[in-house]
Amino acid sequence: MLLARPPDLAPRAPWPDMPLVVWPAALAMWGPGDASSKHAHHAMHLVLCRQGTLSVRAQGMKAAERAAGVLVGPDVAHSLDARGGDILLLFIEPESHDGLRLQASLEGPVRLFDEAKRDELLESLPRTGAIPHDAVGPWMEATLEALSGTPEDPRRVHPRVRKLLRHLRSEPAPEDTSLEALSEVAGLSPSRLMHAFTDSLGVPLRPYLLWLRLQRAAGAIASGRTLGEAAHAAGFSDSAHLTRTFRRMFGTTPSSLQRRSQFVQAEARTGGAS
Repeated sequence: MLLARPPDLAPRAPWPDMPLVVWPAALAMWGPGDASSKHAHHAMHLVLCRQGTLSVRAQGMKAAERAAGVLVGPDVAHSLDARGGDILLLFIEPESHDGLRLQASLEGPVRLFDEAKRDELLESLPRTGAIPHDAVGPWMEATLEALSGTPEDPRRVHPRVRKLLRHLRSEPAPEDTSLEALSEVAGLSPSRLMHAFTDSLGVPLRPYLLWLRLQRAAGAIASGRTLGEAAHAAGFSDSAHLTRTFRRMFGTTPSSLQRRSQFVQAEARTGGAS
């Protein structure tokens, strides 16, 4: 089951009112659409226009196309333009149970949705105005189920890598993420850890660590913290460092999250990376 975690019930750190980013996790947000430059991130990314369409450009596409929604695979370079309307976003960790099933439904880097499919997916939610907070969790579960395929060969995760993932997802965040420190936690040599991590998750250790830090920063920003506070909580040197990294990964600035009026976090079912 995918369990909705309203902000007042979520684990809290490092501030009393900051919802915790849980890994593996799904993160849903909704608010005004925006435009992003070309970027890529490790999480899968579902974007649905509550009304109208958006422009999508992704690797493998000769030109931008309009669609009412899009599911983007992990580490796929893409750009979106959803200005002028409200959107609902859902990030899903690819190594989670639901992430593996979503990947199995993709026949290419992205999956576009027409307005009829978008209407079907958003049937349980209001199309304008506020979205009831307690409706988002059930919607997330139903949507993941509706879009999922059947993985042919789930990725096997090395048990020492699984141990390291539990350490990295702990709260508060580990202060020392040097290769030497993480190798000691995993009980593997540095070279063996890097090899086993990439084989297990399909992404090298350092990009994955960066993604975790960005998720922590996003949780802080969405809960109303300043960019400086979010940068400190996630291990960035300052707000400028966070902004540069955020733009490179998401194609937009972290201040765009400050315009999202609502968000909800939920624990996702885990696959091999649990």
